[in-house]
Amino acid sequence: MNFYILLEIFIENWHIVLLFFAVAVLYSSVGFGGGSSYLAILAITGIVFTQIRATALLCNIVVVSGNAFMFLQQKKVNFKKILPLVLLSVPLAFLGGTVKINQQFFFILLGFTLLFAAITMWLSKQIVALNEKNNTPKIIRNASFGGIIGFISGIVGIGGGIFLAPLLNLTNWDTPKKIAATASIFILVNSIAGFIGQYSMPNFLINWNLTGILLVTVFIGGQIGSRMSNKLFNPIQLKKATAILVAFVSLRILYKYIF
Repeated sequence: MNFYILLEIFIENWHIVLLFFAVAVLYSSVGFGGGSSYLAILAITGIVFTQIRATALLCNIVVVSGNAFMFLQQKKVNFKKILPLVLLSVPLAFLGGTVKINQQFFFILLGFTLLFAAITMWLSKQIVALNEKNNTPKIIRNASFGGIIGFISGIVGIGGGIFLAPLLNLTNWDTPKKIAATASIFILVNSIAGFIGQYSMPNFLINWNLTGILLVTVFIGGQIGSRMSNKLFNPIQLKKATAILVAFVSLRILYKYIF
């Protein structure tokens, strides 16, 4: 790969690279991958819509892998409770990744997805579980939640944590730290499944030069953010600031493709 070509791509897209770096730092510092914000950024850059999903998912995988490893080291991951959530989400995320959709439908679905993500981020202060929960997993309910979220995530190109975490908090599923750990594992496996689903399609296409630069960027940002671990940032304030930006992008997309 020619260094000068990469340098030219970096210079042409420096604003995207900078935004991806910031998102990776901020999201990884509170245990998420940043898929919704990557999608929001790519949606307003003019990049071909068929490449947006795959690029966002790969960046998600890179960032959230560090978070998942950290939570595993801290022994915050309860696989017995996580298994029902991913039982259907992984195959359905793969299936969602294989769904062929046109540009208008993709952006309308993306707009509503981002708007929902913005609302849940804004309300996150009111939906935090306070106490340790040792409830036995409700397999059917959790599998249903995971399956629905996984399928939507595969179609849109996110890991699904932005949907799962508020839902788990609302149902007092566990402590905030363990919910964050669960969301990280959920995002990781669904992002991988969704990407494989997309990659298996004969019309799969991605700009590997730009994507490679973005992957290195979010890896560095994710490593920085995960080590901050809420020490420098207030996660509630971060989510609210991000919610405003994501809401703006979602409304802009919906206005363009509906009206």
